[in-house]
Amino acid sequence: MARIQARQICFKILFEYEFLKEKNDITLEEMLQEKDLTEEDKKYIISVYDGVIEKHEELLNIISRNLNKFKLERVYKTDLAILCLAVYEMKFLKDASPISVIDEAVSICKTYSTEKIPFFIIASSARLISFNKLSSQEKQIFSESS
Repeated sequence: MARIQARQICFKILFEYEFLKEKNDITLEEMLQEKDLTEEDKKYIISVYDGVIEKHEELLNIISRNLNKFKLERVYKTDLAILCLAVYEMKFLKDASPISVIDEAVSICKTYSTEKIPFFIIASSARLISFNKLSSQEKQIFSESS
């Protein structure tokens, strides 16, 4: 299974978390039953789900500081789950390319949110990227798309 599909599963269980504010092992186990999931995908999903929950307050603080005139309370739960996933990956996963993370966050957003939100996700995510973490090629791509 491609990483985007594993990210979509993470998004779905994180979206539920935004409402319940507690980990739901039953939902996690159900989502891990997807027939196309590899063992690597399952490890990724569990790791990211647990990581986002563990770092949730820190992620919300980072997102809040970078919303540019928006209040965290105004962000749709759908978009908050996408942002938490993207910020977690960019900040805590060493192998995550910020450009790929943002691109896939926008893709998830186009499927599950409103048509205007991808621009919000891009703008918010862009403010979150530390240029120190980007490769020179990614910096050039990011600069060209800004």
